[in-house]
Amino acid sequence: MSVSGRLESSIIKDYIEVSKPRIVIVLVITAVTSMLAATRFDGSPDAAWDISGWKLLFLIICGSLSSMGASAINQFYDKNIDNLMVRTSKRPIPSGRLKANNVLFYGLALCVASVATAWFTLNPMATFMIALGIFFYVVVYTLVLKRRNVWNIVIGGFAGSAASMAGWATTTNGMDLLGFLVGWIVFMWTPPHFWCLAIKTREEYSKASVPMLPVVYGDEVTAKYIFINSLILIPYSISLYFFGLGLLYLVVAVGSGVLMTIYHYKLMQNPNPEFAWKAYKVTAPYLVIIFIAIALDSLWYIRL
Repeated sequence: MSVSGRLESSIIKDYIEVSKPRIVIVLVITAVTSMLAATRFDGSPDAAWDISGWKLLFLIICGSLSSMGASAINQFYDKNIDNLMVRTSKRPIPSGRLKANNVLFYGLALCVASVATAWFTLNPMATFMIALGIFFYVVVYTLVLKRRNVWNIVIGGFAGSAASMAGWATTTNGMDLLGFLVGWIVFMWTPPHFWCLAIKTREEYSKASVPMLPVVYGDEVTAKYIFINSLILIPYSISLYFFGLGLLYLVVAVGSGVLMTIYHYKLMQNPNPEFAWKAYKVTAPYLVIIFIAIALDSLWYIRL
């Protein structure tokens, strides 16, 4: 490969990195599985998972573009604190591999493209939820809360819920109570998951003056909040069965919720960065598992 070819490849990799591909994948999964699950509750006589392939494709495109764009803008705004933390210092902007203004333009372009494409290919409610997700992540979380409020990740977590709601709305052309409650699972899961990471990187957040919960209240208090949040999440997730979801979902919700709560209880007993990192990795798949269960539940729908 020529020098110019290697350079182009490196630049592409850097733009992929500022797009946070792992977050993109998770949010697209929640959107697509919600779209599939909603086919059970959209009031049509069609079988579950009977969806338009084009709408599925455009939901994936719009969801990916919105997440990529919002993440890029987040990294543009955080450029002056990313270089203070070991975990983020090697990102493309603080390391000098990409110019900050170029990343900002890239992020804005993707966000505009995602909303515009959704408007013409999905429906107004799905478009609204995609736009709302961008707004919450970029404005509410990144610009307003992250550096000012200890509950930043709690309120900002709604950005992830919007992805699920966009998928649901793509099928139903609206937003009903069950679609909202399904999306709210993301909101409930985000704080305890992220606080585990925050315990692991507390000193770095402190150095960057970011008021994450462990920085303000310490690891022990944060571990208690994580455990309490898990205790709230389990009955909440179970309650969705009584709003219409099926037995398959219920079994997975109970099993995965109990596992997560066990690790968060152990974290409360051992509130240190090492175990917090272990809890973070063990409980990370919860969201993907629960949403895949929601989608499969609509296909193999059983209620007692």
